Amino acid sequence: MPTKTYHIGVEATMEIIGGKWKSIILCHLRHQTMRNSDLKRAIPQITQKMLTQQLRELEAAQIVQRHVYQQVPPRVDYQLTEYGQSLSGILHELCTWGEDNIDRRRADGETIELLNRDDI
Repeated sequence: MPTKTYHIGVEATMEIIGGKWKSIILCHLRHQTMRNSDLKRAIPQITQKMLTQQLRELEAAQIVQRHVYQQVPPRVDYQLTEYGQSLSGILHELCTWGEDNIDRRRADGETIELLNRDDI
């Protein structure tokens, strides 16, 4: 296997959780196990194709665990693995920073609606 080179540690982090959707998915899974349809409802802007792709990538990185129940109709849910749980502090800090940023921008006169505040 060829040597992979990073110039700074955050590159390795962003390779796993970077992009528009992964951190949002992970923030939702941080608090509970969710089915695909629950995630789709929680993130209405994401397409089903993109949600599936992002979940597969997170599963391949061993951040998310997919559990298939042997029943009819089939039921699948997703949760953070133990390794994925190690991202909880980082995700919480990202949420807190974003909320503080929204508060600052509102104070500067920008109109912003925040539907869900990260209280945990």
